[in-house]
Amino acid sequence: AEAEASFGDGTVFLERFVTDAKHVEVQILGDRHGHRVQLGERECSVQYRYQKVVEEAPCAALPEPTRALLHASALKVAEALDYVGLGTVEFLYDVER
Repeated sequence: AEAEASFGDGTVFLERFVTDAKHVEVQILGDRHGHRVQLGERECSVQYRYQKVVEEAPCAALPEPTRALLHASALKVAEALDYVGLGTVEFLYDVER
């Protein structure tokens, strides 16, 4: 009811609880000519009151195949949105999976 009243849509999404999660961001850059690149990732897990305290680049917790998958996924998001500008695609990485 709260979602319906606030957003006009009562859809609710549930996420699996992740106990040892890493907050990983991939920066993307897109121009008006359809060119898009990813600029690497950084881990932003150390936060205080929802503000990043430490950013580590590259993320030491990512195995190389996972890093490549995150970079490719960020580019797919940028392409699907026809993104222009500099932005960030955020991921929640489960270390145990």
